[in-house]
Amino acid sequence: MSKEFTWRKAIEKVLSQTPQALHYTDITDKIVADGLRSDVGATPANSVFSIITKAIQNEGENCPFQKVGRGLFVWKGNPSAPKPTERQDVVETEPSGAEEEDQYDIITSFGMFWKRGYIDWTSKPKILGMQQIAAEAVDFHEQVGIYLLYDGREIIYVGRTTDRPLGRRLYEHTMDRLSSRWDRFSWFGLLPVSESGKLGKMPATYPAPKLIPALEAILIEALEPRQNRKRGDDLSAVEYIQKEDPEIQKKRAKQTLEAALNRL
Repeated sequence: MSKEFTWRKAIEKVLSQTPQALHYTDITDKIVADGLRSDVGATPANSVFSIITKAIQNEGENCPFQKVGRGLFVWKGNPSAPKPTERQDVVETEPSGAEEEDQYDIITSFGMFWKRGYIDWTSKPKILGMQQIAAEAVDFHEQVGIYLLYDGREIIYVGRTTDRPLGRRLYEHTMDRLSSRWDRFSWFGLLPVSESGKLGKMPATYPAPKLIPALEAILIEALEPRQNRKRGDDLSAVEYIQKEDPEIQKKRAKQTLEAALNRL
């Protein structure tokens, strides 16, 4: 491809060629998989969501995008797009400020079942994650919030990061009484992530109505109760996938080379 698509053009291409509604994270995945954009930044899903919702707000009936559910969008000409009467119902029943419902004002980011072995454990380890494959990595070492330690898939410890950030707290668990008991961890962070991949500051206060859904979402995501048919509502679009620290890869390559030389 000689010229990279803008975010807007890439979104239009994906939605116009897809008959069914897509969640904006799936739109982002498709854009990356099809090679429509190579420069996606650190928060590509956020970019896609923002562009679509602003277009709907600003362009009204002339906008080619249509919202059909929580985080779900469709091309207006596609078969799955609601008829005009159905669109009116959606507008009337949707609460005010629904365009911002996926901005996750409490839990801004999280990672599930990350591998302990993917991190080079120092007093300030790199806790690297990507919002999407090919997105720029974000270092969550300074993130604050809640974390869980696992032995296999069993939760053996729940902790919080406040005065000491996530990276430091996890590092301490490589040397304390739990050091030999955990191999994976999950975390739920409060600090926002900018488009450049930097962590921001935590708000001084949180609106009370948002706290209960956030707490429920953390419990559902962490405990995976069988009778809950859905994941935590406020967490469905902010999960980061772990990226192995390049230092680990270098050490592995060095060990492989040394082992080969020893066999000579």
